[in-house]
Amino acid sequence: MKSKRLLLFSGCMLLALAGEVKAQKVAVKTNALYWATTTPNVGLEFATRNDRITFNVLGAYNPWTFKDDKKMRTWFVQPEVRYWLCEKFEGHYLGVHLHGAQFFGGFHDKRYDGYLAGGGIAYGYNWILSPHWNLEASIGVGYARLWYKESPRIPCEKCYENKHKNYIGPTQAALSLVYLF
Repeated sequence: MKSKRLLLFSGCMLLALAGEVKAQKVAVKTNALYWATTTPNVGLEFATRNDRITFNVLGAYNPWTFKDDKKMRTWFVQPEVRYWLCEKFEGHYLGVHLHGAQFFGGFHDKRYDGYLAGGGIAYGYNWILSPHWNLEASIGVGYARLWYKESPRIPCEKCYENKHKNYIGPTQAALSLVYLF
């Protein structure tokens, strides 16, 4: 519950930092790389009063169960403030993002049930395809703190071990199709 409140607070802070949102400049997007892992996702990006700053938020959810009841269900959210080097929704940008997720399931002999939270920096480029369509590529690096329960594959209420990990490395990779309103 604490992590959900932290994510909500962080998202609100990022929106406040980005300034007032203008309704006439909104983008809806989806990351093809997530779809390649069977993870449905959608993103929204809002222009602000500043000509070079936008606020982006991406959400993803993977509900699938695979053969032999193997699964790794996740939900994920990543808010980001972007600074465009030329003009918003066009060309190069630099971003600062937060991320949070909840996951459970497993594929081998272990089951994992936990959360992650962190942040990072990103670089991206937006190609204009037509007046309403863009193609966007981005890469990001950062930090994530994971805390989870590890247990045998067969669920057991008393047979788990609390664990945590610190991760530093890639935190964002996207090749997104973008529709601008």
